[in-house]
Amino acid sequence: MYRNKQIAIILPDTLQSIGLQSMLTDYFPPVEVCYFPTFEALNAGGSNDMYDYYFTSPGIMVLNADFFLPRRGKTVVLIDGGEGSGDISTTNHLTVKASQEIIIEQLQQLFAADNSSSTIGETSKDLSTRETDVLQLIVKGVTNKEIADKLNISLNTVLTHRKNITAKLGIKTVSGLTFYAIMNGIISGNDIEL
Repeated sequence: MYRNKQIAIILPDTLQSIGLQSMLTDYFPPVEVCYFPTFEALNAGGSNDMYDYYFTSPGIMVLNADFFLPRRGKTVVLIDGGEGSGDISTTNHLTVKASQEIIIEQLQQLFAADNSSSTIGETSKDLSTRETDVLQLIVKGVTNKEIADKLNISLNTVLTHRKNITAKLGIKTVSGLTFYAIMNGIISGNDIEL
């Protein structure tokens, strides 16, 4: 017998949560949706590992990376869809400022790929060890010249690595690279200076 999808929505925005819950129950039955205004509320229930999907904000995901990183294939981050929204193609995301049709299409793609979420971790294997080193320094806010000095390579080599990272990942902004690095365990949220 087919089991209902268990979905946890962890968002402080009540209206956003109600809208998402409505779309999920109307367009993707059978689902059981639980709403939590904070991550602490999710933990208070004690059975926070029973869900098939976790819909949350980037802030909650980053602040609770220890919980979400092992569940990255089941985690869906709600993004605004502004600058850089196309850069997060390697993570499950939902563009909240998109039209209803686009959001439904994103949800369909998510549920169609139900258990094939291993591609997230495989993408980082395409990066060489040196490219991973450069990526770690980029997301820490280190300049190209400082990266060259720290890794004992030329500035042109740093620029080549950056170009290769962008080409391999399809991510052009530092914020997109940062999000990618956190979601793939290349860097922890604690390593980033705010």
